[in-house]
Amino acid sequence: MAAALEASGRYRVLRKLEDWSPVAPPSGAPTRLGLFVDVETTGLDPARCEILELAMAPFTYGLDGTIYSVGAPFHGLREPSAPIPPEVTALTGLTDEMVAGRRIDPAEVAAFAAPAALVVAHNAGFDRRFLERFCETFTTKPWACSMSQVDWAAEGFEGTKLAYLAGGAGFFYEKHRATHDCLAAIALLGRPLPRSGAPALARLLEAARAPVYRIWAEGAPFDLKDQLKARGYRWNGESNGLPRAWWRDVAEAERADELAWLQAEIYRGEVDLLVRRIDAHDRFSDRC
Repeated sequence: MAAALEASGRYRVLRKLEDWSPVAPPSGAPTRLGLFVDVETTGLDPARCEILELAMAPFTYGLDGTIYSVGAPFHGLREPSAPIPPEVTALTGLTDEMVAGRRIDPAEVAAFAAPAALVVAHNAGFDRRFLERFCETFTTKPWACSMSQVDWAAEGFEGTKLAYLAGGAGFFYEKHRATHDCLAAIALLGRPLPRSGAPALARLLEAARAPVYRIWAEGAPFDLKDQLKARGYRWNGESNGLPRAWWRDVAEAERADELAWLQAEIYRGEVDLLVRRIDAHDRFSDRC
């Protein structure tokens, strides 16, 4: 029936996500252990909010981005210090009764995460900041982001939410529970991209391996803020120990040209600006 519907050209059929079928890597091919992580929390601020649910799914991959196997995931629930906000329950399905008396042991999490060569999350800027506060092991790992480090738009996708990307790839799953999100994201990364044909993980690894340079345009004239915004600069107005200034990340090949543009168009003269090299060990953390 599904094949007949698809053959008509009038329907698309979404299939439920199934367990990963392991494939043996080619003889002698080097492999690495990745760890996909997802947290559900009481809110968005890692300084004030708490982890409610944590899932970690290990997967074996090749250096070319091929995923060979997915291991048994870790899953834990945690009772917060205050009742779960109603909007969080509505989004995640987690209730106070479900997490009552539950605890996640940071030492157990550290032991599970220790063998991983790379930690991946869908929105790593969110998950990393929570997990580094919860377990120090995550500060020692390189991280990658399946949401921002794959050029989904170039592959024909119009959004980056995990459920939307899964639908575009032809499958559905139970959303907004941590383990299901991890397994869905690994399945997505293991599939060929619709335009380039490369595994999504291959593109992710390319981006994760490449450092960027963060340029801080400190003291930039206020009346030129629109030019900075148009060029992709963002404002840091938080009290986070970083400069209260406009900043932008550029590739190494673009660094000299970007500094020259700032001197010519913004500062109208020579200026010594803060430039910091950022790689996968610090990217997406509060340290940046």
